[in-house]
Amino acid sequence: MIVPPGFEGLRVVADVHGDARGFAAAVAGARAARLFLLQLGDLTDSGPDSPAVLRLMFGLIDDGHGRFLLGNHDHKLRRVLSGQRVAVSAAGLGRTLSQLEAAPDGEALRARALAEIARAPAWLAERHRVFVHGGFHPAMLHRAAPDDAGARKPDGLVTRALYGQVTRRMQEDGYPERLLDWVDTVPEGVTVYCGHDQRSYDGRPYVQQGAQGGTAMFLDTGAGKGGHLSWIDLPA
Repeated sequence: MIVPPGFEGLRVVADVHGDARGFAAAVAGARAARLFLLQLGDLTDSGPDSPAVLRLMFGLIDDGHGRFLLGNHDHKLRRVLSGQRVAVSAAGLGRTLSQLEAAPDGEALRARALAEIARAPAWLAERHRVFVHGGFHPAMLHRAAPDDAGARKPDGLVTRALYGQVTRRMQEDGYPERLLDWVDTVPEGVTVYCGHDQRSYDGRPYVQQGAQGGTAMFLDTGAGKGGHLSWIDLPA
């Protein structure tokens, strides 16, 4: 059960990327309306205040009012916090690390992030809907995400969940080439709510219908990167 008893519905929040102001508005509205908040991964990096975003998310977890999915940026943050060697972008992860270093509670936030990211689910599915950060695979409808996805090297379905559908080719911007063929594998009657790929630049989520009759809703609208934070409210 994604939404615990006692809530009126579900608020699904896209990639935050350090946009604490937008996330605070999403959290306040969810609390006021008695909505359980599910964040789709990528809490930190790029934006002005990743520590504040982490405080808000951990507060929701402590109160039983929300949880977050594992995103590729979350996974990378845990790897660097656990001492692994990773490539650090000055404008992305580097900004988050600098913000944590400057925060008075930075040490506590780092320790909490290590624990929470380790147990964050890579996807959640129930009935006619699937929630995932990067990309869908039909097996997600019948298989629960591994309990330790955030604490180990991604493989199999977890790779798809975190990074979407990628090829071995690199784009001119230095990022891996991403495909969206997975949308055509979403069964009729199923909606996949995801982030990761910013398909919309007008502040509204982008909806794509697949060949099998399923639907993919891309909620990332550029929060922390010059765009806006989007969310959608759903029935429980």
